[in-house]
Amino acid sequence: MSEAHRHPNQPDVEDSPVTTYQVMARALEDLLIEKGVLTPDALRRQIEDADVRGPANGARLIARAWTDEDFESRLLRSVNQTAPELGIDAGTTPITAVKNTRAVHNVIVCTLCSCYPTMLLGSPPDWYKSGAYRSRVVRAPRAVLAEFGTEIGADVEVRVHDSSADLRYLVIPMRPEGTDGLDEEALAGLVTRDCMIGTALPIT
Repeated sequence: MSEAHRHPNQPDVEDSPVTTYQVMARALEDLLIEKGVLTPDALRRQIEDADVRGPANGARLIARAWTDEDFESRLLRSVNQTAPELGIDAGTTPITAVKNTRAVHNVIVCTLCSCYPTMLLGSPPDWYKSGAYRSRVVRAPRAVLAEFGTEIGADVEVRVHDSSADLRYLVIPMRPEGTDGLDEEALAGLVTRDCMIGTALPIT
């Protein structure tokens, strides 16, 4: 994690002691392999596939939404049904897009665990999974956003959306000013993982 994204109140998961849930997850992996449900090689490939995924798919969706109002409307109705138009598999868990405007800023959290649109954004960052982020962003979203360097005006409403096993969220950030001449590929390069979570703004 870069110095700009080190959050003293949101420690990295790797810096914490092994939790009961991590022990349980390892025991489940061992049991599945022992019972022949998975092989070690198949498990390794699944982990590698998850690690390879990044925010590029989500960025492509955002770039198209910025340039095509009809596409954006469909994306707001159903991310899962609209993503295949760009050859993107958003998975089967419903994903709802929420749009930032001059009056509203959206930020995503999973207060119970770390539910997250992995198919579009890649693996969730450590801070997203930390207990500090999950509890504090609900109680004091502006303060948490400020720790990310994202200052939201007092006249802008901050809405916090709680992901679950049955519903995930994707933020459509506002398109930066002065980008009218950029094509979709260039626009996608301005979209970061964090701005699709709502903790940052697009690159300008």
